[in-house]
Parts: sequence; structure tokens; C-alpha cells
Amino acid sequence: MNDQFVLDLARQALLMALQLAAPFLIAALIVGLIMGILQSLTQIQEQTLAFVPKLVVIGLVFVLSLPWMLQSLVAYTRTILIGLADMPR
Repeated sequence: MNDQFVLDLARQALLMALQLAAPFLIAALIVGLIMGILQSLTQIQEQTLAFVPKLVVIGLVFVLSLPWMLQSLVAYTRTILIGLADMPR
């Protein structure tokens, strides 16, 4: 196994993890910011008031981005398997 191949696999794995986590993190950030502004305007400091909308939005993001996530993972797996098959022994 080539050192460069292993480094490329690790780099691709980290990039894939970042790409798959980004929609969830961005959605949670936006909802958290909006809920924080609303809580500061109304002076209601209830923790569940920020948690429940985040949970709902992350669920919606998961449902909407699931086809894209699966396509990305299948393409990544395909490149790994092709790379392993083409690798000299």
C-alpha cells in the first residue's frame, strides 16, 4: 500500500465528513442565532425554547439532504474501491 494513497484516502475522508456535516451545522447555527435574538428581545430564558426548533430544523435538513448525502457516500465508496482495485501489490 502506497503512503500517498493512504494520505489521499484520509484527506478525502475528512473532506467528506465536513461536507456531510456542513448542512446540519449551518442550519443549527442559523436557528440558534434566530432563537437567541428572540430570547434576548423577549427576555425569556428557557433552554427548551432553543432546543426544540433546532431539533425540528435538523430533522428537516436530514430528510431534505439525505439523497445528496447518499449519492456523495456512494461516489466516495466507489472511488475507494476503484483505487484499491487499481493499486499495485
